[in-house]
Amino acid sequence: MPSFWEKIQVNESEMDVYTSVPEGEGPFPAVVVAHHAPGVDKFMQDMTNKLAASGYAAVAPDLFHRITAEMVESAGKSKRDQLDDSQIVEDINATVDFLVGHSSIDANRIGVTGFCMGGRVTWLAASTNSAFKAAAPYYGGNILVPWGGATEAPLAATSGMRCPVLFHFGEVDENPSQDDMLILDKELSAYSIPHQFYTYPGAGHAFMNPANPARYQRAAAEMSWPRTLDFFDKHLGLQRAAGSDEPACA
Repeated sequence: MPSFWEKIQVNESEMDVYTSVPEGEGPFPAVVVAHHAPGVDKFMQDMTNKLAASGYAAVAPDLFHRITAEMVESAGKSKRDQLDDSQIVEDINATVDFLVGHSSIDANRIGVTGFCMGGRVTWLAASTNSAFKAAAPYYGGNILVPWGGATEAPLAATSGMRCPVLFHFGEVDENPSQDDMLILDKELSAYSIPHQFYTYPGAGHAFMNPANPARYQRAAAEMSWPRTLDFFDKHLGLQRAAGSDEPACA
């Protein structure tokens, strides 16, 4: 399973994209992986690799590529706090264009997932790019809040979604909270967007990340991931052998 970094152009800027692809020639269904606040770290690379091992070409764009260490120091704000929604949309669109233009990718079978801030990015991406056929946010907070120079939150763009949504929540998470879940459910229902929400008992934020033992909850992680794969398999058309994470032989 090859894994490597690519560089793609976003307007006048270069963006690093961590890429992991299944064995074989394809064309493969693909999943964009939106990273959490620490960036495209080992956890994000591991999740990207897991998708590739399950038959998906997976790519994790570095949404912090415009923000330097000097900018963090001079502004006294984290990279996450310097993101702008319009630039996030540009980055996601450029990533999708990269996938669509690649001969080993089936352009009609592209999904998106993300963790923490990446869950928020997943919602925003699915609301603004019709290429996505499935969206699976994990505990995406701040969907009700605009970032950077944006005047509207991702929630306001929900009418643009053209794909089903699978959303994973931690029961004791405060952002997104269970009250937030009700708002998101109401918004998706208002536009007749197919969706399924799962709440994991006793789980808080970042329950998928084993590198954060204070937050990691093994039961929730092990329950949610097969659901995510099943969701992508259904909507991105990947067949796999019964009871296996491996794609079925053609």
